[in-house]
Amino acid sequence: MRPEARETIESCKLAGIRPIIVTGDHKLTARTIGREVGLFKYGDKILQGTDIDRLSDENLKKEIKKTNIFARVEPKHKIRIVDALQAQNEVVAMTGDGVNDAPAIKSADIGVALGSGSEVTKETADIVLLDDNFKTIVDAIKTGRNIFNNIKKIILFLLTDTFTEFILIGSALLMGFPLPLLASQIL
Repeated sequence: MRPEARETIESCKLAGIRPIIVTGDHKLTARTIGREVGLFKYGDKILQGTDIDRLSDENLKKEIKKTNIFARVEPKHKIRIVDALQAQNEVVAMTGDGVNDAPAIKSADIGVALGSGSEVTKETADIVLLDDNFKTIVDAIKTGRNIFNNIKKIILFLLTDTFTEFILIGSALLMGFPLPLLASQIL
C-alpha cells in the first residue's frame, strides 16, 4: 500500500467522491487495507463474491449503499457492483490493472487503467494513469469540475448578452425605430 493512500481517500471524501475497495483478495486482507486507508471501522460490513451471488439486484442496491469493501470478487461481481451503483444514478469510475478488471472498467462511466496494467485493460479504459497514483484521479476530477463550472459561467454570460441584444433589436423593430445596432457591431 502506498503511503499517500490514506490522504488520497480523505481527498476523495472531501471532494464528494465515495471510494470503494473491490478486490479479489481475502476478506481479512481487504479489511486490513480498508482500515489502513480509512474505509473500514469496527462494525462495517464487507461483502464477498459469494454474498453478491446470493443477492438479487434490488438487495444488492440496498447493500451497496452501506458497504465500502468488497472482497473475493470475480469479474462478474465487479460488473454487478458497477451496474448497481449506476442504477442509483451514481457516476462510477472503476480502476484496475488486470485483464480481469477490463469488463468492469468498460461498463463503468469512467474506466481508469493503471499504466503498469495489462494492455487489454489500458485499451479498454478511458484514462490511463501513467504514474499509477490514485491521487491523480482526484486531481483530474477537481480540474474537470473547475472547467465545467467555467463553461457554465461562459454560457450564462453569452446567453444574457445575446438576450439583451435580442430584446433591444426586437423592441426597435416592433416599434418601427431604426436598428440600434448594426450587424458588424453585434459580431
